[in-house]
This record gives sequence, structure tokens and C-alpha cells, in this order.
Amino acid sequence: MTELGPSPLAAGDRQISLTDARAAIAAALQPIHGRECVPLMQALGRVLAEDVLSSIDVPAHDNSAMDGYAFDGAALHADATTTLNSVGTVYAGTPYTGRLAAGECLRIMTGAVMPEGLDTVVPLELCRSAGARVEIEPGVIRPGENLRRRGEDLARGKPALRAGRVLRPADLGLVASLGIAEVGVVRRLRVALFSTGDELRTLGQALAPGCVYDSNRYALMAALQRLGMDIVDLGLVRDDPAALQATLEIAIAQADVVLTSGGVSAGDADHTRTLLARLGEVAFWKVAMRPGRPFAFGPLHAGGRSSWLFALPGNPVAALVTFYAFVRDGLLQLAGASPDPLPVLQARCVHAIRKRPGRTELQRGRLSPAPEGGWQVQITGSQGAGILRSMSEANALVVLQHDQGSVAAGERVDVWLFDGLV
Repeated sequence: MTELGPSPLAAGDRQISLTDARAAIAAALQPIHGRECVPLMQALGRVLAEDVLSSIDVPAHDNSAMDGYAFDGAALHADATTTLNSVGTVYAGTPYTGRLAAGECLRIMTGAVMPEGLDTVVPLELCRSAGARVEIEPGVIRPGENLRRRGEDLARGKPALRAGRVLRPADLGLVASLGIAEVGVVRRLRVALFSTGDELRTLGQALAPGCVYDSNRYALMAALQRLGMDIVDLGLVRDDPAALQATLEIAIAQADVVLTSGGVSAGDADHTRTLLARLGEVAFWKVAMRPGRPFAFGPLHAGGRSSWLFALPGNPVAALVTFYAFVRDGLLQLAGASPDPLPVLQARCVHAIRKRPGRTELQRGRLSPAPEGGWQVQITGSQGAGILRSMSEANALVVLQHDQGSVAAGERVDVWLFDGLV
């Protein structure tokens, strides 16, 4: 059962800025409970439930940072050529057990354990060698250089990764380097998803006049998959109070979050408001943004269980934009993650854009390298809330802030990268 904290949401209709809406959602949500232990190869994209502590020093020994010659740095001459005699070779994985005399050095490979009494490595390209003779000019290297100290990267007992981290490929490599085969992760967040509207048809059905295929569910399911959520697909729901209530009760029984698009989000019909008031404390917001003005959010309760409702607009582009703006971070927070802020890039806008202050506008754009250096962004076609083609052609959203006015061609704007929204 999902545990819900006290809701800071105000009842009734109200206009709210995008920033205030994001803050209200973040304040309302608490992470779910439940953890499991999974093999490392199954941990990609999962959220760490506890700190991963290093059981070893990394590196485990003093070792060479590069291929070269290892020697005692005290042998270096400040104002004359240092001449050394190479007496052997040290390979990674095969420690050298002998002791060197004054003026001697060893050929050493990257990662090889540094022999006792040696603390400096001169790279091959910074010295001259002929047979066993190695010459180092003054000033080329200082004592102690190119040596990686034991525990330099990570000391035994110190946290390697913190709880709340969404595990990436490099993280799995780090955990593997510590000899750890399993990690404790938060259970996957379960999200129930459905679309509402009598005009919607599922794929494969014939289109009657005035009807459209349900694209929102497929786009939102893909966005949920990228976040690593467990998805409960409840299909299409008619604009009917009994059908909506039955579907919501099924969703609450099975999931931590209920994600809808169309109808229920705007709360235009009295029966929708009445139903959601009976099931929870859902706030209907008119968000000062374009696209995506109608949005509803809040806790739902049925059968002794609780879930959070995110109700999105029905227009396809508006549904995706509000998902990125509100739902993404909310789901990560519920899943126990520590969401990174949405990555923002500054780019030169190729086109002039008309905008009035007082709302946030998110326009579809194509980011590319600018001829003069840096980045530029070009708007992708019509910005209508139902035009998915321009969304598909885009790789970013141009974010025109709440108090911002019109943008001149060549002016710099904020950009959200789609590939950073995972």
C-alpha cells in the first residue's frame, strides 16, 4: 500500500504557475516503501535503497598511472640528466618482489603494483632509453608523479554510491570493481495508465467519423518504460461516471500512481469532479503554461489503498509536455530516487518567437551545433497542442519562462533535452 503524506494542495479551481505546480507536487510526495536485492546485471535503472559501502581500498595498492619507468623520486637531479639502469619489468597482476639498489629502475605497465621503495613513474615519451640505460632530463618530472595511491579513489568502508541513486552503466562498473554481486534497490513503482474519451479508438479498429486513434497511451507508456516503471495498462475508458469509477478503483487497487489523459484532467464535467472528490483530494489546476493548461493532481483512496493521481490533458503534445514538466520528477521522487534537475541548455534561437508574459511556453525545437560554435535551436513546424509530428521531429523543448516576453531571432533561450529527460 502506498503511504501518502499530508497534501498541501488547495481545493477548487485556481491558476498556478508551472514552477509553483512543480513545487506543490514535490512537497506532497513521499517515497514508497519496499526493497529487494537484485543481481548486479539486473540493477540498471533501479534506485538504490541503501548506500553501497566499499569493502576494499580502490585502488587496492599503490600502482602506476601509465606505461613508463618506475624509480625512487629522490634520485632525480634538479639541474642535470638523471641516468638510471633498468633491471626488469613489472606487469599488471604480477607484483615485483625484489628490491632495487640506488640508481636502478623498472619498466612498468599501467596498473601494475608499484614495487616497494619506488614512488615515481616517468612516461616512455618523456625519457630516452637504450638497452638498460634510461635518461631523464631535468624538469621533465617531479618526485611522486604518475603514482596512484592505495585508496585514492575510494577508501575501505566509505560510501561508493548513495541511496536514492538511479543506477547507470558506470555505477554498475563501480560496484563490480568492489567485488559486490548484488545490490539492494527500491521496489519498482507501479503506474496504472488509461486514456479517457468516447472519441478514442484502439489500434486496429476502424475510425468512425470524428474519432481518433489513442496515441497518448503509447507515448506515455514509452516514457514510463524509460523511467523503469512497472506499468498496468488499463486501456480506454468511456466518458461515463460508472466506467470511470470502476477503472479508478481497479487502478488504486493495483498501483501506486494513476496516470490518465483526457477528460478527467480538465474536470469539465460535474460528475468527474464529484467522483474524484468522493475518492480523494484531487486539485484541479489551470496551469499558466502552453501547451498543457488543464492538469489535476492529488491522492485517491479506495478499498483501503491509496494512490496518487496525475491527470493530463487529452491533446497528444500537451500530454507529453505535462508528463515531462510534472510527472517525471514526481515518479522518480515516489520511486525513492533523488531526481536530478531537468538538464537546461542555453541555445541561440534561429527564429523570432512571439510570446506574452504571464505563462510558461514550451515549444518543440531541433537542437543542433551552431556554425559559429555553441548551440542553436530551430522550432519544428506548427506548435498546435495536437500536432504530434512536430513533437516527433523535435529533440528538445524550448522553454520560454513565465515572465519572459517575445524572443528575437538570435536571442538565447533555455532548452530541455529530450534525451536528458530519463
